[in-house]
Amino acid sequence: MRGLAATFRNALAEVRSNRASFVSQISVMVLNDIVWVFFWVLFFRRVGSVRGWDGRNILLLLSVLTAAGGIALGVLANARRIGTMAVDGQLDAVLALPVPPLAHVLLRRVEATNVGDLVFGVVLFLSAGSPTPARAAVFVFAVAAASVLLTAFLVLAGSLAFFAGRNEAGELGFHAMIVLGAYPIDIFAGAAKVLLYTAVPAAFVSSVPARLIEDFDAGSAACLVAVAGVFAFAASASFTLGLRRYTSGSVWTR
Repeated sequence: MRGLAATFRNALAEVRSNRASFVSQISVMVLNDIVWVFFWVLFFRRVGSVRGWDGRNILLLLSVLTAAGGIALGVLANARRIGTMAVDGQLDAVLALPVPPLAHVLLRRVEATNVGDLVFGVVLFLSAGSPTPARAAVFVFAVAAASVLLTAFLVLAGSLAFFAGRNEAGELGFHAMIVLGAYPIDIFAGAAKVLLYTAVPAAFVSSVPARLIEDFDAGSAACLVAVAGVFAFAASASFTLGLRRYTSGSVWTR
């Protein structure tokens, strides 16, 4: 644990070494998120509601999605780069360290731009989510579960590169989760809706957590935890199996 803590402290120190750049990158992402929220506010002012989702619900959805995305893509930035690292042979140093390889990889890089998503998600909830102690507790729980699920899905998709030798699956998985998670699950129907609850679990990253904050249900909360746990186990297993097929990036072995 000390080794992992030191790794994360070094990652934070590196990203904060240039304070002006750190603040500017966060600010750019916050402005980008504000534009997205502004679009949805205008949309729901014109249409009222769509299949039970109104402006209040969509703001909750976006607060969870951006906060979870900020953790998975900002604090644990390498979750998105697992496939690239596997294909380019960038995991050599990890294998020589006395720490869990996957945990070390995830903690060793922080992306300042996406940390802005985390900041924005928390601020959006505090300003538009009608926060109370109970709702805040559910928000923290929902964001934690959603970030675990999103991180696990990105690692799982990226780990396919160990076996396929290419990283297209990781990038497609990333874009699918972020784009589809930004829309209320009830606008989808049929096979598409089933897909968002199973193979590409975008519903559990945004819509389900937003519903929990608005109307907490123990069954739905347990389901969210279970799905996050299943994907976390699958991600860890696939990464571990992938390391057995990993080819060094050293010039000597090339």
